[in-house]
Parts: sequence; C-alpha cells; structure tokens
Amino acid sequence: MSDLGAPARPGAQRAYRIGYAPGAYDLFHIGHLNILRHARSQCDYLVAGVVSDEMAELAKGRRPMIPLVERLEIVRSVKYVDAAFVETVPDKVETWRQVRFDVIFKGDDWRGTPKGDKLEKDFAAHGVDVVYFPYTVHTSSTQLRRALDALAEPAAAPDGPLTAERR
Repeated sequence: MSDLGAPARPGAQRAYRIGYAPGAYDLFHIGHLNILRHARSQCDYLVAGVVSDEMAELAKGRRPMIPLVERLEIVRSVKYVDAAFVETVPDKVETWRQVRFDVIFKGDDWRGTPKGDKLEKDFAAHGVDVVYFPYTVHTSSTQLRRALDALAEPAAAPDGPLTAERR
C-alpha cells in the first residue's frame, strides 16, 4: 500500500510494469481522469477495468446511466489508458488472474474501509500493491446522478386552481 508519489519523469523507469485502475466510469468526470492520469504516471502500461452493468449494480445497487459499451469506448479513448478490460466478476483476485497486473489503483475513499482492507490482504498474498490516489471530493458520479434525477423530477403542481397571480 502506498500513497500518490511524484509523477514519473519522462523517460524515467516507472515504479510498476502493469497497472490496473478499475471503476464504473459512469458519467465520466475529472475525478475519473485524475485517477487514470495518476495511475499511468506510476506504471509502464495501464489497463482500465470498466465494470459491467451487472457488476456495477451488484456493487452500488443501481445500474450505470451510461451503457457499458459507451463507457468502455470513453475510457479506451483516454490517452493515459493503454487497454480497457470489461470486469465481469466481483472478485478482484479473479480479475488479476486474467489481467496479471503488478499494482491496483483505487481512490483513497477505500483506504481503511473493510473493502480496502480486504483488497490489501487479498493482493498482498499475490505480491500486488494497492496504491491509493486522492478522491476528487467536489465531483462524483453519485452527485451528478442526484443532480440529473432532481432535474428529471416533475415540478410539483401548485395547490388549488390557477389564478392570474399564479400563472
């Protein structure tokens, strides 16, 4: 486990060979870009794991707003990403068996949580580091989803008949 280090110098050898940055990447925003940028600065080759609609629903209790095929294309098009992988199993170690990364990158909102502790323990057994990056507090897909849901709600109808003052 480590914190965000200094970005690698151009031409300098990076700390890790293959990095893995999983996420739903729903409603792609600056926090997603920050994770991918920071992750790529720490490894020679970055694989972004895009969780399937079913896995996102299992983890978060709701399906992403953006379908998997579109999220995959968005993430694949980010210049920091060397490859995108569709994550279809909830067990990150099983994903590691398929991708074979040296390090997994997560937002620091996972640090010290039961999920983060389990991730660290599971990957320590396989020699895979867990690196946390600062979570972008001011922007999140959850906040964006709430704002969109609020916009989609029909306006409350006024009580009583419309009068000239209320038109």
